Amino acid sequence: MVSWSTLLVAGLATAGARGNPVELSRRANPTVYLAGDSTMARTSSPHMGWGEYLAKYITIPVVNKAISGRSARSYTNEGRFAEIEKLVKADDIVVIEFGHNDGGSPNSASDNGRSDCPGTGGEVCKSGKTGETVYTFNHYVETASRSFIAKGAKVIVSSQTPNNLWETGTFNPSAPRFVGYAALAARNVGAPGASFVDHFQAVAAMMRKLGSAKTNALFPQDHTHTNPAGADLVAQAFVQAVNMNMNGTTPLKGYLKSPVPVVF
Repeated sequence: MVSWSTLLVAGLATAGARGNPVELSRRANPTVYLAGDSTMARTSSPHMGWGEYLAKYITIPVVNKAISGRSARSYTNEGRFAEIEKLVKADDIVVIEFGHNDGGSPNSASDNGRSDCPGTGGEVCKSGKTGETVYTFNHYVETASRSFIAKGAKVIVSSQTPNNLWETGTFNPSAPRFVGYAALAARNVGAPGASFVDHFQAVAAMMRKLGSAKTNALFPQDHTHTNPAGADLVAQAFVQAVNMNMNGTTPLKGYLKSPVPVVF
């Protein structure tokens, strides 16, 4: 197989011979796209999602496409994964992080349009409200991941952030099922196109280190959404996990700013 570096040198030589300008921006400066819910999205005071702070810690542009209240299912049905698919180019990186809004059952007449079909494979359900076919969390995440990889992009499947693990006064690091589902999705799609970051465990370790009082101060109104300071720390935990190869190497590691934050 001819390496990219070989092709690049050949391309430079050809362009130089023709007197044409050389376009390096796409390969030299890929873009990171973020797909997720309110814990990642740009929101309003007193809350903020961690995606708004990622650019502080990496050297390449970040486009935050996370939307509040979305699940893997609703993000798919609204065409938001398809929107990112139209934008991505070779070597871009897409971070997918859902889970907070994916629970429940779609079978009820009061289906909220977000709940995924239970299971991790090819299981299907029918919405009790609309009659639509509903797929599993893994189906939605894996289908989107493969669509990005088909265009030459790389995917990082990230587990959801934890709720306030000190909420009861006792540290409770129990992970919801979607954390394991995210890891499975990355494995099913497979390397080198897909990798996994256990953001839940990284932030949990950070909360343990911070302790009860400092962690509780990061959650001004509920146990899910952090204030801006908390969102910044959650972004730092993600970057630290990437730098540590916490769940294996991801394509983002080569773009981390130095010094890399250490929060757990």
